[in-house]
Amino acid sequence: MTTPAAAEAQPAVPYGTPGAPRIAVRGEARLEVDPEIARIGITVSARGRDRRAALEDLTRRNAAVLDLVKSYGDAVERLETGAFSLTPELVKHGKGERVRTYHGGVRVTAELSDFTALGELTTRLADLELTRVDGPWWSLRRTSPAHREARRQAVREAVQRAREYAEALDTTLAALVELADIGAEGPAVPAYPAAPGRTRGAAPALAGAAEAASALDLEPQRQQVYAAVDARFTMAPPRL
Repeated sequence: MTTPAAAEAQPAVPYGTPGAPRIAVRGEARLEVDPEIARIGITVSARGRDRRAALEDLTRRNAAVLDLVKSYGDAVERLETGAFSLTPELVKHGKGERVRTYHGGVRVTAELSDFTALGELTTRLADLELTRVDGPWWSLRRTSPAHREARRQAVREAVQRAREYAEALDTTLAALVELADIGAEGPAVPAYPAAPGRTRGAAPALAGAAEAASALDLEPQRQQVYAAVDARFTMAPPRL
């Protein structure tokens, strides 16, 4: 026997009735748009036999990287320092714990919205000593109009699909019963970042070169935007 509390805990399934048949459909939309921001990872390294010298060298190189990125002003939307490390490397053979050298590193992340400046900055960073540049990773802002447009198109497709089912039965839609995002009532699907974009005409950066290396010609990676909704409608009883 089902208790009143158990009955309240179980969600009601919105089945249709002969007087108000139900239509359940899914609306989807896929858009391909240009990215709005690009993220690059910068790793600054230093190495030395003396701990203090290695730390001072790392501090100097990190300051040079930060100053260079900040010099691009409004083109840089975000600049963050991540992991920092200074690790001793011990001599492999011999007695005791003798330090052979020290390895230092700082991880910096930058986000840019000006892709022309991105190519120039990436090249100048790669031209610095013991500096590694990863990326770029292209993406859209969470508030991008592309997300809103994809949701609008998904809803319109759901209505159109339900209307076509009703017309196939020679009847019309009566009312919207429910509209829900996919996964709104279950676990969300994790989103993974887009793969790094491609580069064209990348000239190798040589440390100590007399002239600055030519700026990388970066080709922004088009972004896929997806939206889906579940919709349920009632329709006027068809004459079968």
